[in-house]
Amino acid sequence: MNRKFTRRRAVSGAAALAGAGLFGTAAARAIGAPSGTYRIDLHAHFLPPEYRASLLSHGYFTIGGYPTPDWSPESALEFMDRYGIAAQALSISDPGVSFLRGAEARDMARYCNTYAAGLFKSHPTRFGGFAVLPLPDVAASIAELEYALTVLKLDGVVLLSSYDGVYLGDPRFEPLMAALDRHQAYVFVHPASVSRDSKPELPLPDFLYEFTFDTTRAATMLMYSGTMRRYPRIRFQLAHAGGTVPFLTYRLGVLSKTGAADVFPPGVPRPSAFDVAELVKTFFYDTALSPAATDMRSVLAAGQQSRVVFGSDWPFSQLTLTGSGDPQPELDQTFSASDRLQIERANGLRELPRLAQAVGS
Repeated sequence: MNRKFTRRRAVSGAAALAGAGLFGTAAARAIGAPSGTYRIDLHAHFLPPEYRASLLSHGYFTIGGYPTPDWSPESALEFMDRYGIAAQALSISDPGVSFLRGAEARDMARYCNTYAAGLFKSHPTRFGGFAVLPLPDVAASIAELEYALTVLKLDGVVLLSSYDGVYLGDPRFEPLMAALDRHQAYVFVHPASVSRDSKPELPLPDFLYEFTFDTTRAATMLMYSGTMRRYPRIRFQLAHAGGTVPFLTYRLGVLSKTGAADVFPPGVPRPSAFDVAELVKTFFYDTALSPAATDMRSVLAAGQQSRVVFGSDWPFSQLTLTGSGDPQPELDQTFSASDRLQIERANGLRELPRLAQAVGS
């Protein structure tokens, strides 16, 4: 399908949206995204006070090479209002609570999840939340998952791509995946920082490129381990347009066309190129730090527009988002106004029914 943005498509999209009151100026009606506070942000982070203090006390002065930011509900709301964001589904970024162990990790996960649930009461139409789990402790994580989804009523779960170098899809996480499938959970997969002894020493921060590679590693393992086939009711959202997954879709399935497929260990699934292409279509992809046509056209070629969701990556993107208005004007290179309303609002609300009810859509 030709995704080139044309004036004709913009005008037709504007006509479809005019009745929703989401356009402001005549220029906006003619050429770009709808205006107003309508966006639903599925890649947004929060750092509650005790969590941030614990990070700093354990030496986490940067996250993925980015200075550990301040965060407050008030600053989040101010940011959202500047950029037309109606609500954010908040999540804890790397390193989750995995820098802690035992009771400390369990208590910190409960603190963060309870804090998120409290925002539902103080700002009921503006915040959702994804539960952080005390991984790599699988048993404790299943217990926290049950509490977060059934008692606190959080909207989903955030998982890192790996924990202590063990990637999602590893058999050690099988009981957790079964629990997530029972809940038909929406799972936001966020990249983790790779340990210094497991990556090249390059003079650049991890968030610039390494994060995208780690998302790709996790997604590949989820496909090749058979996790996604065994637990099809889990809805996985990949951060940053899926890392490099869309671009590598063909390559990730090429093993089935080579002799390498014959040397797989016994019992290890061997997805075909067709299997990989179909599984890649089932992922959700967010636009955080990836709104350009080079990213989005790759996502559309490999995935589905109905599974593209808006993400700001705030407050870790705050150095690039200092103004107001349209936070990702690059999306106009690929999408019409009506496409953008689907991606920046409808797709996310469809997957998070509690938040959709709270927002009133």
